[in-house]
Amino acid sequence: MLRPPELPYSGRIRQARYNITMLDPGLLTDVADLAARSRPEPVRLTGHRPHSPAAEHLKRTIAHLRAILAQPALAAQPLVLSTATQHLAASVLAAFPTNAPSEPTAADRADARPPALGRAVAYIDDHAGQDITVADIAAAAHVTIRTLQYAFRRHLDTTPLGYLRQVRLAHAHRDLRAADPYSGVTVTGIAARWGFHHPGRFSALYRRAYGRTPQTTLRRNAR
Repeated sequence: MLRPPELPYSGRIRQARYNITMLDPGLLTDVADLAARSRPEPVRLTGHRPHSPAAEHLKRTIAHLRAILAQPALAAQPLVLSTATQHLAASVLAAFPTNAPSEPTAADRADARPPALGRAVAYIDDHAGQDITVADIAAAAHVTIRTLQYAFRRHLDTTPLGYLRQVRLAHAHRDLRAADPYSGVTVTGIAARWGFHHPGRFSALYRRAYGRTPQTTLRRNAR
């Protein structure tokens, strides 16, 4: 269950063992596919009970993020914290009922033009090393979040965060190629620097993009 601060609830606990995960409700507006700037109300949850099977995905997400953030070296990386919290918020939105509309409107489609997409891409390219959200990208492109999502799907066949991940992966590739393997630099450290907190997933993304493992790229520098 989830306890939105604005919704009343009551219940009786006879015997229980549970974990509590807390998040800033503002994160939901930051990551939701919502025309937030054209509506005065923020994204909010409208119920306590999750959808199924999204609830199981949310449970796995929380367990994974707890394991990641329990590692001090990863938790100290700003981009790891950023991607982890956005992942959590997106999983909550997928699991619980909200007031956020899901489909783009006619106005969203009309605004999803190449100039707006170009502004978004330029902002991502310039700020990939910083803690940015979909809301930040939409504001830089002067469009709503929902318009931004539609523009990326229509013109680039990806999402804003998917494109941001590609850019950060390219930066990680550059750092791996430039790294001295005898200096103590590790693949895990470089991946975390660019917000990739799961080594296995980073390796899979890297291999798909560059045709080899990140370890291979780092080892080549020793020759």
